[in-house]
Amino acid sequence: MGIVGNLNTQQFQSFNSQGFLVMESFASPEEIEAMRKRMDELLQDFDPTTTASIFSTKNQIQLTSEYFYESAEKISFFFEEKAFDDNRNLKQSKELSINKVGHALHEIDPVFKEFSCSEKVSSLLFSLGYKRPVIIQSMYIFKQPGIGGEVSPHQDNSFLYTEPKTCTGLWLALEDATVVNGCLWAIPESQKNGLVRRFIRGEDGVYFDRPSPSYDQKDFVPIEVKAGSLVVIHGDLIHQSFENQSPNSRHAYSWHVVDTDGCKWAEDNWIKRKVEPEPLYAS
Repeated sequence: MGIVGNLNTQQFQSFNSQGFLVMESFASPEEIEAMRKRMDELLQDFDPTTTASIFSTKNQIQLTSEYFYESAEKISFFFEEKAFDDNRNLKQSKELSINKVGHALHEIDPVFKEFSCSEKVSSLLFSLGYKRPVIIQSMYIFKQPGIGGEVSPHQDNSFLYTEPKTCTGLWLALEDATVVNGCLWAIPESQKNGLVRRFIRGEDGVYFDRPSPSYDQKDFVPIEVKAGSLVVIHGDLIHQSFENQSPNSRHAYSWHVVDTDGCKWAEDNWIKRKVEPEPLYAS
């Protein structure tokens, strides 16, 4: 039996055609439990009075702060928009109020680093054609019951741009993801239309270089997956997720990879850092 991450010809062709690929049982129950347990520990140690940073794709430009910028090299905590009352107090426990934790789990935390840099992930990336891949960001996404926020239609290359474009998103379901609790939705083959806009960090903050196109919701298909499934996402694929209005959470671990071989990291990306290959990904 081959390494789990090796793509066969059919999987590779499907990814290039559809713009995404679901790999079932990519993570074992033990790996899922280890990451969930570790996040519980990180949350226990987090003091919510130290920050009230909110993450929202609807108000991304207005809510981007120095805390967000610095999270590129830290483990930082971001609340749901609906987590606070009118007096800026949490409506419920911090464990049920966090939107996501990011963006350097893969680099700082040993549990997340071990999985992110595992042989099966490395094998997957090389079978996708990467030469010197590097993880550029990672995040643990909670999609909280009842308040888990919507993620607007977007392309990952907008935020993590290289010349030529090389971003791939890896989205691991740590719980079953359904249309009820806020699974991913995507427009199949939309990556073939190229990148529609970029998210740029300038001297006065961040901005999109052009307005978002309007999308017909009928073009999106749901990507419902079981816990342990990995969704591989092309950097130009249009994808989104809706609010979680169910009583069940939808935990996921997501990380993004770019190539460093023959590629240039755009200096006006929101992440301002030297991009070097992760030694564990060396071929």
